[in-house]
Amino acid sequence: MGFDQYHEPPEELSQKVRTFARMIASLVEEAEAIGWYEQRISVEKDPQARAIMRNAQGEEFKHFGMDLEFLLRQKEDWRAELKEILFTTGDIVEAGERGEKKVDR
Repeated sequence: MGFDQYHEPPEELSQKVRTFARMIASLVEEAEAIGWYEQRISVEKDPQARAIMRNAQGEEFKHFGMDLEFLLRQKEDWRAELKEILFTTGDIVEAGERGEKKVDR
């Protein structure tokens, strides 16, 4: 991705904001990799190759989760909102609406 992750001059951004931008970029990259592996696994005929790809996809998913957790520790309002959505049952859109009401924007 290089330095196109910044939409403002990097030298004007604090270290905290630059780290945040890097972690957002990492989250996106991990999500892309998960999707690429899903496609590869769906067409791969060799069982051993599929097993290796599933293992690699699992690593990408773990990294995605770690990136997300890092970001949520930086943004308490995001954490509060997502607590209403993630790992719950029922209608996801309704859960999102409930989560949105938890934060003051």
